[in-house]
Amino acid sequence: MQKSSAFVGVMAVLLLSVISQAQMQIYGAWHCGNDYCTWASVRNMTDFDAKNHWLIDRGDGSGLPSVNLAILSFVQPLKLLNKTNDSGDVNGVPIGMNSAVVSYFTSHNIRVMLSIGGITYTSFWDQALSTNPTQLGLNAAALAKSLGVGIEIDYENSSSPNLTGLQAFVDAYRSQIPYDATGTNPAARLTIDLGAGDQWLTDITRYATANWLNNSSPVLDYANAMVPNKQPNTSGAEGNWQQHIDGKANYAPPVPPLAPNRFTGSLYIVTGRNPAPECNNFSASLRKQHRKLRANCCSEWSRYYTRHARLYVLGCGMPGHTFNMHNAAKHLRSGRGCGRENL
Repeated sequence: MQKSSAFVGVMAVLLLSVISQAQMQIYGAWHCGNDYCTWASVRNMTDFDAKNHWLIDRGDGSGLPSVNLAILSFVQPLKLLNKTNDSGDVNGVPIGMNSAVVSYFTSHNIRVMLSIGGITYTSFWDQALSTNPTQLGLNAAALAKSLGVGIEIDYENSSSPNLTGLQAFVDAYRSQIPYDATGTNPAARLTIDLGAGDQWLTDITRYATANWLNNSSPVLDYANAMVPNKQPNTSGAEGNWQQHIDGKANYAPPVPPLAPNRFTGSLYIVTGRNPAPECNNFSASLRKQHRKLRANCCSEWSRYYTRHARLYVLGCGMPGHTFNMHNAAKHLRSGRGCGRENL
């Protein structure tokens, strides 16, 4: 299980640069609010700022934000298709994912995306893609335009994904908001989540890499390699990420290599109820230990790519999974620590 059971908390951080001098591009956070990722209530923005100020101000006197990307998670795909109106949603969008929350981040130069899906909503992705994937893509594009946000595809069907429907979704989205190589249009950013390595979500990885993530004719901006079910060690994390870069030529059909400039990876900042070193102790963190992968990638990838790979760092916990994981999503860094509840 990848970001599936592990995901939900928040913090994504760029770790790896193909060219060591290159400026980091993605330094972001998945954000699940204060209700285990439903965003089913309108937040009091004074309280929201008290719980989230560390994201917009890193606290070192610079006035700079801690991240440059916040991904609000999750939108339920079948509700988005049907434009459901209920106690927690308006036109299929959680009422907590509103312009006030988006502006809170964008006013501090933090780009915002909405994540559609997550492991809990996999069956709803299946239903929506089998019902009317084109309309789902059109609705997602309209949502992106209305809020000025990007969209993340988090479709975690590893056994029998509806790739035809997913292609129709992507086609419909891009018919309304074309790929923007400049990155200036926030709504044009369309990304997809893949497994930590190529062994999970293999069919989606194979299809996305071949059809949407090649540099000659890109359709998606990048793919994110999700976390495994617990924090990996350095070699485990590097091994997973290397699978994406190398591909799987021995698979039938093979999984092609993923261009590193269209790749991000993930780590936890919270494990159970406890902050991981990624959150509060850089010197002991996996981020500092990725010297081997950095060295290999810088020498190998720079021959072919002028941009660089991006790596996220995540918190953990997921609706429908263990109690500790639920709570892990709520215990994130505040100021200099990692103990803020109810983000």
